[in-house]
Amino acid sequence: MLGFFSLKKKVCVPLAILLLYTVRCLYAQNVDTTSFNQPVVLDEVVIRAESTGFNVKDFIRLVEQDTTFYKAFRSMNLQTYNAVNDIKIYNKKGTKIVASQQSETKQIYRDGCRSMNTLFQKTTGHFYKSNGDYAYYTARLFAELFFTKGKVCGENNIVKGHLEKEQIKGGRIEKSITQLKYLMFFPGRPVPGVPFVGDKVAIFEPGIAKKYDFSLTSEDKDGVPCYLLEARPKPGYKDDVVINVFKTWLRRSDNAIIARDYALSYRTMLFDFDVVMHVDLSKAGGQLLPTFISYDGNWHILSQKREIVRFTASFDY
Repeated sequence: MLGFFSLKKKVCVPLAILLLYTVRCLYAQNVDTTSFNQPVVLDEVVIRAESTGFNVKDFIRLVEQDTTFYKAFRSMNLQTYNAVNDIKIYNKKGTKIVASQQSETKQIYRDGCRSMNTLFQKTTGHFYKSNGDYAYYTARLFAELFFTKGKVCGENNIVKGHLEKEQIKGGRIEKSITQLKYLMFFPGRPVPGVPFVGDKVAIFEPGIAKKYDFSLTSEDKDGVPCYLLEARPKPGYKDDVVINVFKTWLRRSDNAIIARDYALSYRTMLFDFDVVMHVDLSKAGGQLLPTFISYDGNWHILSQKREIVRFTASFDY
């Protein structure tokens, strides 16, 4: 479990004369004697919050065990919203767009069922196969997450055990998509069934955590006061980790996640990938829901062609 003890403060000032007026950077290292024993850098706001009852140990555990991020995406299935989607597929050098799709869609949720209308769509290149299936793996993942075929009823936003059930019952493609969902929704947890990579994304586990620098600071995100938890690989481990950037913004008023950045990359003889994602969440109808997503991914599996895909999606509820 995560935890922190023994507060140790260090003041650093870029210009000595400013010491008379303000502390420009104030750090604290809290070291736990349990499984997570990495120092965490805190700023002055977090240190002050600790004195009024804020618990860093509980906060980190909250992020590690969070399911609200995945719940926000499942809750989309129970909402009426408009979406603007833009998917671009690049050649293997990443220099030219070879296929694309721009669309505006409206999902309608009524009487426990959802359906989707396409308000506008423009497709270029070999975006679909001759049988109508998606020609690109990433496009299929995008469609599974955000497009609705026909009428779908009887859904809920319960997340406990949901991905585990998908992992068991799905075929090869479905299992691969589920593994991608693990990376998207639960960065920091092990991914089952992914060789060489699965355990390397568990950045809060002792063997992986030692390869990262952690910080917890106060930062406004789009005008909202937040706590920002960040993990970045130490210089000596940059070639030995999967998660290159992990940033999560939690609203200070209620610790709700409102944004997340993460970048993942890894290379083996069988596959390689380099993916950067950003997600914004906001509250609508009393629930946290995704409002903007950007994805920039380059990945290749030995038996398939390389895919370099960039997409954005924005949602209005």
